[in-house]
Amino acid sequence: MAGIAVVPRSFHSGGDDDDHDNLQQRPPTRHSAAPKACRVCGDEIGVKEDGAPFVACHVCGFPVCRPCYEYERSDGNQCCPQCNTRYKRHRGSPRVPGDHEDDDFHGADDFDDEFPIKHHNQDESNHQDVAAHSENRDYVQPQLHTGGPAFSSTGSVAGKDLEAEREAYSNAEWTERVEKWKMRQEKRGLVSKDDGGGNDQGEEDEYLMAEARQPLWRKVPMPSSRVNPYRIVIILRLIILCFFFRFRILTPAYDAMPLWGISVVCEIWFALSWILDQFPKWFPINRETYLDRLSLRFEREGEPNKLAPVDFFVSTVDPLKEPPIITANTVLSILAVDYPVDKVSCYVSDDGASMLLFDTLSETAEFARRWVPFCKKHNVEPRAPEFYFSQKIDYLKDKVHPNFVKERRAMKREYEEFKVTINALVAKAQKKPEEGWVMQDGTPWPGNNTRDHPGMIQVYLGSEGALDVEGKELPRLVYVSREKRPGYSHHKKAGAMNALIRVSAVLTNAPFMLNLDCDHYLNNCKAAREAMCFLMDPQFGKKLCYVQFPQRFDGIDRHDRYANRNVVFFDINMKGLDGIQGPVYVGTGCVFNRQALYGYDPPVSEKRPKMTCDCWPSWCCCCFGRSRKTKSKKKGQGSLLGGLLPKKKKMAGKHYSRKGSIPAFELEEIEEGLEGYEELEKSSLMSQKNFEKRFGQSPVFIASTLMEEGGLPEGTTSSSLIKEAIHVISCGYEEKTEWGKEVGWIYGSVTEDILTGFKMHCRGWKSVYCCPERAAFRGSAPINLSDRLHQVLRWALGSIEIFMSHHCPLWYGWGGKLKFLQRLAYINTVVYPFTSIPLLAYCTIPAVCLLTGKFIIPTQSC
Repeated sequence: MAGIAVVPRSFHSGGDDDDHDNLQQRPPTRHSAAPKACRVCGDEIGVKEDGAPFVACHVCGFPVCRPCYEYERSDGNQCCPQCNTRYKRHRGSPRVPGDHEDDDFHGADDFDDEFPIKHHNQDESNHQDVAAHSENRDYVQPQLHTGGPAFSSTGSVAGKDLEAEREAYSNAEWTERVEKWKMRQEKRGLVSKDDGGGNDQGEEDEYLMAEARQPLWRKVPMPSSRVNPYRIVIILRLIILCFFFRFRILTPAYDAMPLWGISVVCEIWFALSWILDQFPKWFPINRETYLDRLSLRFEREGEPNKLAPVDFFVSTVDPLKEPPIITANTVLSILAVDYPVDKVSCYVSDDGASMLLFDTLSETAEFARRWVPFCKKHNVEPRAPEFYFSQKIDYLKDKVHPNFVKERRAMKREYEEFKVTINALVAKAQKKPEEGWVMQDGTPWPGNNTRDHPGMIQVYLGSEGALDVEGKELPRLVYVSREKRPGYSHHKKAGAMNALIRVSAVLTNAPFMLNLDCDHYLNNCKAAREAMCFLMDPQFGKKLCYVQFPQRFDGIDRHDRYANRNVVFFDINMKGLDGIQGPVYVGTGCVFNRQALYGYDPPVSEKRPKMTCDCWPSWCCCCFGRSRKTKSKKKGQGSLLGGLLPKKKKMAGKHYSRKGSIPAFELEEIEEGLEGYEELEKSSLMSQKNFEKRFGQSPVFIASTLMEEGGLPEGTTSSSLIKEAIHVISCGYEEKTEWGKEVGWIYGSVTEDILTGFKMHCRGWKSVYCCPERAAFRGSAPINLSDRLHQVLRWALGSIEIFMSHHCPLWYGWGGKLKFLQRLAYINTVVYPFTSIPLLAYCTIPAVCLLTGKFIIPTQSC
């Protein structure tokens, strides 16, 4: 095992002036770049035959490449995704139903393109693969056009690069897929039956090239036969409620007015709670992902892997209450994830500064050198050894490697030895020595006082660490324990997660982060890929703040007596929210967009330019048009300056440029782009000091926040980055900054997950609920009543804290970008604990009525 043990360093006042001067701001709302790439598939737009840029929609100019334009016309809704204007036919495009006879390009020279026929003897460069994209993201299979100009293809690869995709299927399955594709092409008239004697390899390559251009995910609405009856029942119950309250209010019980009033108030509360719970479920949806297309598009053979890096966060506090063997299994499942090893880093936060966890991770890193290659060689699931070896299934199923049984027995024996070692460490940690814990080199353990200790970082694995037994690189494993001193507020889990954000930004700076509790392991090794199908979408992914996975648990009895499965919440409510603005964040099993946690707003879509209509005279249109243009211009300037004001806590400045993953931060360029503004307006722009007020005094971390694609600053070394990482986890780093207010996990409640997700949705971000067929993560649920009650009580306390704060959904964020039904869902999450009060009162009323002889419903006297 090779690692870097780091001792704390003292604070340094200020920083390197050169580093500070190299910073350049960027706006909170990152507008899209110039329309040189297709907003559907990400390819270059290309040019027409005359060399002019191809423009699919002449109304709004929404950037769409010609292949996507062709598919939208042939198999989509034939409209522009932005302005919904019907696409007009361009020269060389086949006719589709609805084209007018007097099209501008109607001519004899275009007749050959009316019925495109594919010939196998043509050159491969003449085959064009395209992708279909409709407004509801329902995509169709591609069609191939020949004889046109060449266009770039995001997902197209050569036949050699697609052999791995073919190997994933048996010969019969592969032949069936290709035949189905050919039948679809014949149905569309793209392939004739007489062409059946062509080159089979060429057909397979064309099929895979077309498959790579398909979308990475698809929205699947719930069947109407299931949703509409539910909606009808909701409406009927709402009508019945109206009649019920009309009766209750118009027929008071005069002889028992106090009891009648209390009962009516309770019933109104129950009705409101029911409405808050039901209406956010109005638009439930499912989503499907296509992992094979993700590989075809971003993992081409012979080219660098283009999948985005991911930082995994694991948080723990007390290893005596959270068994170290469970944490070790979580870490092992992360290290064995099916993802490029150079793009995976695992950060373990020890908020208790426990030497037991430190030693456990050291042993875990050593065992991972044998466990990770075993998992990847035999493709086992799950990749947490404790749960893999305890499965009561036929482990020989689908295992054809001749040495599998022998290697599995050897690995199980090694894991049992690993468990013995960990249990011995736990037994040793039960009794703390009077002089405190001592490390192996004889130095005292810095965390002997858990409330007063320096920050600690240890790197176990990675590019500079140990390799596995086969000589291959392992993902980076980092132990982090933030500094704690008396007199500082550390904000519990939210503070620990914010420390991990800063450490990971300094050391690896992956654009996406996946956080897990220490008792939640990866049950599906492709979970990160599932999330990337959404987050790496060229258009939709830029607006996503996180991808939430459902929580699944082990060890639940058959009757689920403590309701740990939460079926209604995870399988109904969350899917309903996914159809609005996205599911709420539930604290674990979530993949975040790092930029969203930095408090930035999502990118703003290019809006359709204002147009005048033909119903007004030309002079009237000119007048109104000029008025609107002037107003729009003033509004644009006002929004720019308003967005730059520090009081609104938004980042601002000129669009910054990047060379590779390294940003150029020149404050002079910002000033050059602001000529024409008054000095007062210039002073409102965010300067370097505003960056420091927002993110803290760390030039390296501030530079990392400007790298949307991730990466580290140029010219840095491992030792300098480790020292900077120690600095950003110091207990005083967050003072006079916006950490916990606008940046990172939000402070103010023990249920920081709900509050953090709520702030992101208020800024306009969207989230996605991903439910793969095999559960992505599994965790440990409370196994006794006291633990379950303690958990529910903590959730209720957190909801009350949010209700009492200025972040309450009842009054926070009105006028923002939070959708109304989404707000109702958040209101329901913070007011549900108060239902216990009217429920208790309503249950008490019958007993009072029996004792007093008075009833809440008026009686008829004889």
